[in-house]
Amino acid sequence: MEKTPLATVADKTIYTSDLDALIKQLPEDQAKQFKSKEGRRQLLEELIAQELFYLEGKADKVDETEEFKKMLIDAEEKLLKTHMIATFMMDITVPDEEVQKFYDENPSQFIAPDSVRASHILLPTEEQALEIIAEIKNGKSFEAAAKEYSVCPSNEKGGDLSYFSRGQMVPEFETAAFALEIDEMTELPVKTQFGYHVIKLTDRKISQTIPFEAVKENARTFLLREKQNKAFIGKVESLKEKYPVKMETTIL
Repeated sequence: MEKTPLATVADKTIYTSDLDALIKQLPEDQAKQFKSKEGRRQLLEELIAQELFYLEGKADKVDETEEFKKMLIDAEEKLLKTHMIATFMMDITVPDEEVQKFYDENPSQFIAPDSVRASHILLPTEEQALEIIAEIKNGKSFEAAAKEYSVCPSNEKGGDLSYFSRGQMVPEFETAAFALEIDEMTELPVKTQFGYHVIKLTDRKISQTIPFEAVKENARTFLLREKQNKAFIGKVESLKEKYPVKMETTIL
């Protein structure tokens, strides 16, 4: 990181690298506002303010008060706990062969259910929906009608909703969509809580096994959490034998 001095508060110099390091720690959406020239100046002012308060605290010997010492002990204790647990968890890994073994032994967990791909035209009234159905039957393309008439944001994509399986759409819509054949359109509008839909089925996928590479990392994450949880419980039990633990109440 570039280390150009930006400001000096007493004997403490604030560098560009200090700003960069701080921005890097922020969530991406929050960090964006500090990447401009004005944003970085605001952040610099904040760092200067922090240094000024630090100097004031040292001048008033706040760090020598009992209250501050207790806060310091509490902070150190919390930091040590977090560090110890994180370090313990860091040593737990799931190698590729374990992930492959889990995948091979649990095929039912890696089945993609039946799904369909459909497009729709959403309209406020049944009368409008019937008129659109008539227009499409008379030669207007479904996609063109969706772009022109649908009040759903999917209108920009010709009404395309991509693939969905059972349970992802409202029941009335789902029942109608799964009952269609590919390239077939509903003869009558389908009423849901959102309005009236004209639905066209564009593709269908039968349930199939998801390839290993597509689920490998998700499976690894699942196994890692299980492994960490089991190891954590085991470690806690072993530590209970090493250090005394006495339950003072039975009300919980």
